[in-house]
Amino acid sequence: MNPIEIRNAKAADKVIKNLARRNIQACYCPTAEEAVEKLLTLIPEGSSVTWGGSMSIRDIGIPAALDGAGKYVVYDRDKAPDRAAATEIYLKAFTCDYYLSSVNAITEDGIILNIDGTGNRVAAITFGPRNVIFIVGMNKLCQNLDAALARARSLAAPVNTARFDITTPCKQDGVCHNCLSPDCICNYIHYLRHSPNGKHQVILVGESLGY
Repeated sequence: MNPIEIRNAKAADKVIKNLARRNIQACYCPTAEEAVEKLLTLIPEGSSVTWGGSMSIRDIGIPAALDGAGKYVVYDRDKAPDRAAATEIYLKAFTCDYYLSSVNAITEDGIILNIDGTGNRVAAITFGPRNVIFIVGMNKLCQNLDAALARARSLAAPVNTARFDITTPCKQDGVCHNCLSPDCICNYIHYLRHSPNGKHQVILVGESLGY
């Protein structure tokens, strides 16, 4: 293993132990390909599955893998013909068997942080789906909660605004202004510090995924 691979494996081991203290099961996959394979073993045949706006999930081919498996009920909002149909899929997240997401940041002691513009993702992470699985690149690992929030606001949010037809100060110059813009995508800030019913799982991936 190269030095980055060694670091990622050791850091992941620490995070997995700290997630276990928070009643969150976790595992480590050195590559994205292994992460997709692992995910498919965690979802039983016949399960209903959907996901949020995660680029990590899309970039490593999870939607195609779920479709290709031919054994799941898949709700893919990217295939919705219009906004109304996409909204229906958003709502299906609350009754599905498995909801998939990435994170904006995760701390070394196992706190998961997400920011959201409309709240659909953080709402589903919190309540509704029977199981939630996070797919998390090791680039999202932060030392503590302050660093996690800084990463989400100063890196993830400005990058994500470039994907949308919106006007925010961070889209204009790439840095956070702690704005109250009508187009703000940092309206909801969500910390998951403990899974009371144990429905949350994490797949840590030894690659840089998403933003």
